[in-house]
Amino acid sequence: MGLALKEGYRDKVFLMTKNHGRDAATFRRQLDESLRRLQTDHIDLLQFHEIIHEGEPDRIFSEGAIEEAIKDREKGKIRFIGFTGHRWPHLFKEMLGKNFEWDTVQMPTNLLDYHYRSFIQEILPILVERGIGIIGMKSLGGRGQIVQTGITPSEAISYALSLPISTLVSGIDSLDVLAQNLEIVRAWAPLTDEERNRLLERIAPWAGDGHLEHYKTA
Repeated sequence: MGLALKEGYRDKVFLMTKNHGRDAATFRRQLDESLRRLQTDHIDLLQFHEIIHEGEPDRIFSEGAIEEAIKDREKGKIRFIGFTGHRWPHLFKEMLGKNFEWDTVQMPTNLLDYHYRSFIQEILPILVERGIGIIGMKSLGGRGQIVQTGITPSEAISYALSLPISTLVSGIDSLDVLAQNLEIVRAWAPLTDEERNRLLERIAPWAGDGHLEHYKTA
């Protein structure tokens, strides 16, 4: 990616990356490594990654990581600051309860999520109300688990896109999947409430205990 960005693509993209730093030193080291490897002088969106363990929100705000991020934003190394996660909605509420104006949040937005530890039900309304950018992910359940239920990729992705999100991150591991996703998006139209509810009813028998959402239960 760094080579491609250096060869002229940097000004054509919105560049996002992640950081596992919970203290100032780790945050700074990982950011500098990202800048070096991506061969750029700034990241458009830097996200505190995988807020999935108890105590992590407090660590970020007590061990210097957030202050380091703010300083790097002031220096122009970062434009926007957000966070990601996929396990416990209550940890997102802790992050959102901190005295900081988050630019974005990245979280699961799929049919399975609605029925178990739901980010869609618990977190999405808060983000919409506060005007925080919403990056949806795991539209097929992480590794395609949703298709095991009889839901098609087109139905699953259409559901995610019909939520009030800002954008959707969709995994692409082959040219065939890329072509499939492009076809789905080009033909997409927002689902009606009736269509969304029908999909949620169809998937409900597989969705109550999180066994297909490995990112929540593994």
